[in-house]
Amino acid sequence: MTSTTSYEGPVPVVLAGARGHGRWHLQNIRRLQDKGLVRLAGICELTPLTGEELEDFGAPGELPEQSADFGALLDSTGAAIAVICTPIPTHTDLALTAAARGVHLLLEKPPAPSYAEFRRMADGVAAAGVVCQIGFQSLGSHAVPAIRELVAQGTIGRVDGIGGAGAWARAEEYYRRAPWAGRRRMNGVDVLDGVLTNPLAHAVATALALDGATRAEDVTGIETELLRANDIESDDTSCVRVTTTAGSRITVAATLCAEHPGEPYVLVHGTSGRITFWYKQDRVLVQRSGHGPQEYTYARTDLLENLVEHLEGRAELLVAPESTGAFMKVVEAIRQAPDPLALPADAWYLEPEENRRVVHGVDTLVEAAADTLALYSELGASWAPPKEVST
Repeated sequence: MTSTTSYEGPVPVVLAGARGHGRWHLQNIRRLQDKGLVRLAGICELTPLTGEELEDFGAPGELPEQSADFGALLDSTGAAIAVICTPIPTHTDLALTAAARGVHLLLEKPPAPSYAEFRRMADGVAAAGVVCQIGFQSLGSHAVPAIRELVAQGTIGRVDGIGGAGAWARAEEYYRRAPWAGRRRMNGVDVLDGVLTNPLAHAVATALALDGATRAEDVTGIETELLRANDIESDDTSCVRVTTTAGSRITVAATLCAEHPGEPYVLVHGTSGRITFWYKQDRVLVQRSGHGPQEYTYARTDLLENLVEHLEGRAELLVAPESTGAFMKVVEAIRQAPDPLALPADAWYLEPEENRRVVHGVDTLVEAAADTLALYSELGASWAPPKEVST
């Protein structure tokens, strides 16, 4: 636990990136402000938010300071915490800008677009002596330690492996939401905005966490199959299989081209049962030999709230940078893999009412990968590329 810090009144927070997914952070800060825990001191955006966008934060004269200069805003507001929800390639530099001023961090996932950038961020933050929480909200679910305890108790026997499945849908407009959307690189800089590294990154991180393989040194091998139905650089239909130092196999399959979008989940396979965790719902289903199915719903600890409590000496930090090292090894394997293979035209169709591309049979493939720990190519998908192995 970190040395405690006391604040007079609510902790001053600056939010970098308040549109797009940043709106969720804005609402969450409002919630915590109402509880008296934090105060929104500033917003860093290239285009300032309007009074209408900030109407929940008071009258015009009471609104938080705004600036496009992150460092200057941290200085002028006296922020103690910065929430960074900006394009992926900007994460490391902004995190180090805050760390140099002694400002603690909630850094949105993925923490960086490459392992080298991740190490530069994590090492710099550690050297500055500030606390950094990585924004994998699913790891705040109380279901995670509960499942690990069930496994430790032998509830489902010996664990044979962990699968993850995410079948989501995104319209073609999704890839026009920002210049970096759907890109692997831009202007010579890594971006890695793919299905496993950004929208369904939680499936990968949660599967690794349930296995206890969270550090970079816990990973011994990574196999990737990266594909795309959309006219983008990055992947929208992919799978990955991670081998750990303990010999575990973790396979996660995901798509943004689902036939029937559903809730993503992680599946723990045991010799005498299985545990399914729908991580966005904090819902767990335990199925085991000789027992009826048991379903539970768990509470969740908000990561910004946890960061504040940690700084005040009241809680352990939930998602430190080092505990995302294994996830970043997966990101690095995806970065080093050949560019995603474009699916043949007969493998997908356009759903006109939703203006999105749908891959034939992909829902079944995603589910089968999580169920069998096999990759798309091993499941007989004719369009799957040869496996790439990275260690």
